[in-house]
Amino acid sequence: MAHLLISAAHKSSGKTTVTLGLCAALHARGLKIQPFKKGPDYIDPMWLGQAAANPCHNLDFYTMERDEIRATVGYYSAQADISLIEGNKGLYDGLDLDGSNSNAALAKLVQAPVILVIDARGMTRGIAPLILGYQAFDPDIQIAGVILNRLGGSRHESKLRAVIEHYTDVPVLGAVAQDPNLEIVERHLGLIPSNEHAAAVARIQLIGNTIGNQVDLDRLQVIAHSAPTLPAIPPFNLPAHIPTAVRIGIARDEAFGFYYPDDLAALSRAGAELVPINTLNDAHLPNIDGLFIGGGFPETCMEQLAANASLRADIRHAIDNGLPTYAECGGLMYLARSLTWNERRADMVGIIPGDIQMHARPQGRGYVRLEETADMPWPTSPGTVSEVAAHEFHYSALTGLDAGARFAFKVLRGTGIDGQHDGYVYKNLLACYTHQRDTQRHRWAERFIAFVNDRRGLRDAPAVAGKP
Repeated sequence: MAHLLISAAHKSSGKTTVTLGLCAALHARGLKIQPFKKGPDYIDPMWLGQAAANPCHNLDFYTMERDEIRATVGYYSAQADISLIEGNKGLYDGLDLDGSNSNAALAKLVQAPVILVIDARGMTRGIAPLILGYQAFDPDIQIAGVILNRLGGSRHESKLRAVIEHYTDVPVLGAVAQDPNLEIVERHLGLIPSNEHAAAVARIQLIGNTIGNQVDLDRLQVIAHSAPTLPAIPPFNLPAHIPTAVRIGIARDEAFGFYYPDDLAALSRAGAELVPINTLNDAHLPNIDGLFIGGGFPETCMEQLAANASLRADIRHAIDNGLPTYAECGGLMYLARSLTWNERRADMVGIIPGDIQMHARPQGRGYVRLEETADMPWPTSPGTVSEVAAHEFHYSALTGLDAGARFAFKVLRGTGIDGQHDGYVYKNLLACYTHQRDTQRHRWAERFIAFVNDRRGLRDAPAVAGKP
């Protein structure tokens, strides 16, 4: 069960590009690569998953139990030749003073050797105390190697290698030169999603070849194989066979692509057949029992979304007629009356009686904590708690809702729709700015499918004599 964690001395050191290149380079060797990403994130995992040709799974202390994180790494790593975990921010950075949710804490939890990516621009002899300090700060962390990034040339590399070899016992596994071709264009939420990047495959191949030629992949594999074996226990309950019971439409295209693979798997385990819907090109809704519209960048496709008037009308009428629907962030934006961005306005579905305005700065970002209200439409399940730990990241705001609007959640931490509420409820629609995760603490997928089943049962039930 070979695995290691790729971290950095600080944020924006280039560890995502390095991890992406390592996934692609090792995959090109014919290995099955299992990528993981620490924290709540959709975009980096989309790139990592494409580079590895294997879905990337998120590991998050805020939404997951520690045994669940460990089981997730163990279960999926057992099915791969090598697993690469990309950290977020710096190795010791985190929310808590004691570092209980840091990358270092994750490395200790899953017993992963750490590879430290160091942005070496402008550094020479000063790199030694940096490495020594990171080693000394927590002796339980095994810093098994460093990858020098953004080097100024061969002379710069030689100086750094000599300093590190003289003052430390940490091996230099690679030296990556400064190269604008390695940069992936960034947007307001981070890296441009691979599902809409026309040259994604070519860019991943380029990055893989470049990183692979400048990093000692053989030595990296030896380090990964030195990690202890973790129990290969599924991080989820494996139910008795549940036949496909409902068809759930899921918007998957350039506008909507933010879905956790674990959540989609949980929907399937609960009895859902996932039916892809292209909101840009499909003229009509397929035959479905429920609808899930996740996050994404609807503002970049607003004219195309508006032009597909027949699908917008189908969705509006279906929800008005009781179609169980769940929308997150970008999905909420799409279901509103209109979307305005950069002084351009476009009509959206119009089932939510409010308007979306994009802003230059985030309107809500980070972890959220919600408390369910009496208007939450989904049924509870055994072990369900009234508080939900999740996350949000949106530059848009929903305005114009009536004072009597119903909400499924009270916001205890975060922003949601209006700073106090999230989860707009209309008939069988639930639309949130919050992104939920299906975890041991919060089995939202089972609840949603149970709700869809219940609504379908009411719809299919024969009419009672004398009643409609």
